[in-house]
Amino acid sequence: MSELAGRLVERIRRDGPLRFDEFHAAALYDTRDGFFASGGQAGRRGDFLTSPEVGPLLGAVVARAIDAWWEALGQPNPFVFVDAGAGPGTLARSVLHAGPACRASGALRYVAVEVSAAQRALHPFGESGFESRAEQRAVDPHTSPGVASVAELPAGSFDGVIIANELLDDLPFRLLVFDGGWREAFVDATADGRFVEVLAPLDDAPPFALPVDVPHGARIPWQERAGWWLADALGRLSAGRIVVIDYCSDTARLAQRPWREWLRTYRGHERGGHYLADPGGQDITAEVALDQLAAAVRLPDAVRTQAQWLALHGIAELVDEGRRAWEAGAARADLVALEGRSRIREAEALTDPSGLGAFTVAEWLVPGPATRSRPH
Repeated sequence: MSELAGRLVERIRRDGPLRFDEFHAAALYDTRDGFFASGGQAGRRGDFLTSPEVGPLLGAVVARAIDAWWEALGQPNPFVFVDAGAGPGTLARSVLHAGPACRASGALRYVAVEVSAAQRALHPFGESGFESRAEQRAVDPHTSPGVASVAELPAGSFDGVIIANELLDDLPFRLLVFDGGWREAFVDATADGRFVEVLAPLDDAPPFALPVDVPHGARIPWQERAGWWLADALGRLSAGRIVVIDYCSDTARLAQRPWREWLRTYRGHERGGHYLADPGGQDITAEVALDQLAAAVRLPDAVRTQAQWLALHGIAELVDEGRRAWEAGAARADLVALEGRSRIREAEALTDPSGLGAFTVAEWLVPGPATRSRPH
């Protein structure tokens, strides 16, 4: 039994069964032995692959989008770009490498938010990266350095964009099970220390419609914390947008599907074990129910597939540019030429309709008057 499992068993025996989201939170985010604290992460050497790890092309597209959003807001200074759930900093590296114009102007404040100190320790730093490896405070976007690596969303109100790439699917969720009616899953421990699921009546009603006419044993996530995160993030923007990139569905569809399709575990680039097995040793993730986010705040202003979103922000132009670079430098096989050739393969992966290209990009806009430039 792992140390985290032992502590959870002791907690259950002392306080009674844990609601599933409490178990989930400990399994992923315990500051000492949770999955992300103990080395779990995205990346080719990690446990799962997200779009930024495919290569630098996504960051180049995001850099173009950042400049377009900055222009649309009237070139505010500062312009805050929050990379929420930044993991080891892969997206940040590629965005900074692409060199958005708003950074060259001095307006950009790039804030990489990552709760895991172990992953913040992997963030780039120095002149071309972050000013610190592991600041444990929120950043005032009006006075922070050009780039910062922090544990919390920036405090106060600011003009800018908050992007969450595969963050909401990892936020702890409550788990409901249909057993003649919707009941809530809790985690208990047997005498020999195994974790088992027990059901209890719902103490409160969710803000979304519970599905009806579902099979016995149907399950749905109650993504309460994802809704709280979205409401909090929207409240921090004076003008700008929230961009959520994730694998998404809705509550009614999730209830009709086998739960193992949408409630997944990952370890070492393979599907892991049961979600109650080995807390801290595997990622636990669920598809995001967009209707629940809408119930928590409001309907998104735009919903596209990742392939459509990338097309909107110029991935084709970047691929063509890469192809020309490869054709011009293939004989030398220099770094620019090789990067250009790589863009073609990366684009195929990022826009694959049966894979990453089918991910959902949902955007919530916060309109505001054009922001006057402020000294920095």
